Amino acid sequence: MHANSELLFKTYAIKFIRPESRVLEIGPDTFPSTYQKIMPHATQAWHTVDIYDSKNLTYPKAGEYSFPIPDDAYDVVLSGQVIEHVKKIWCWIKEVERVCKTGGHVIIVNPVSWPYHTHPVDCWRIFPDGIRALLEDTRLRVIDSRFESLEIPGYKRYLPGLSLLSQSPLRRTFFRLVGIFGFPVERSYDTVTIAQKQ
Repeated sequence: MHANSELLFKTYAIKFIRPESRVLEIGPDTFPSTYQKIMPHATQAWHTVDIYDSKNLTYPKAGEYSFPIPDDAYDVVLSGQVIEHVKKIWCWIKEVERVCKTGGHVIIVNPVSWPYHTHPVDCWRIFPDGIRALLEDTRLRVIDSRFESLEIPGYKRYLPGLSLLSQSPLRRTFFRLVGIFGFPVERSYDTVTIAQKQ
C-alpha cells in the first residue's frame, strides 16, 4: 500500500462506507488492512477474501474468479492495489458485481504509474476510460473515476512514478531539492473508481 492509494481512498471513497455497511475487501495488505484502519468508524462487518491461505482471512484460498460468497452479500466491495494482479479482469469484475448488493458500491483503487511488480503476476494499468469500458457489460454504473495523485502537494511540476515514501532516501532527497527549482518531482498516480450496482 502506498500513500497515494490511501489519500485517494480517504478523499473519494470513504464516504460510501457507513457504520451499517457490510464490507468485503479483496486482497487486504495486512490485518486489519490499511483501509480498515483509516476508517473513522467501525462497520457492521469487514470481511476479507484472497487467493492465498491465511487464518486471518474470512474467505481464504478463494478462486480468482469464484468467491465462496452468496449473491448480493455486501454493501461495499473494496479492491485496492489488486486488479493489476488479476489476469482475466473481465471474469473477475463479474464476480465482484455478483457479491455486491443491488444499490451497493464497488470501490477500486489501482496503480497506473507504479513499476512492474509480480504478486504473483502484474497484468494491467487502467485509466478511468478503461474502467468504464470494463464495467459496460455489468450492472455497475460509475459514479466517479479519476486518475490522480494527491501526494506531496506544493511543487510546480510532477513526474509519474514511485510514491515518494517508496523511493530510496537519496532519490527522495534529490526530488525534494530539485522540485524547489521547478524540476518535476516523482510521485505515484492511481485510478480510483466508485461504482454503484443497479
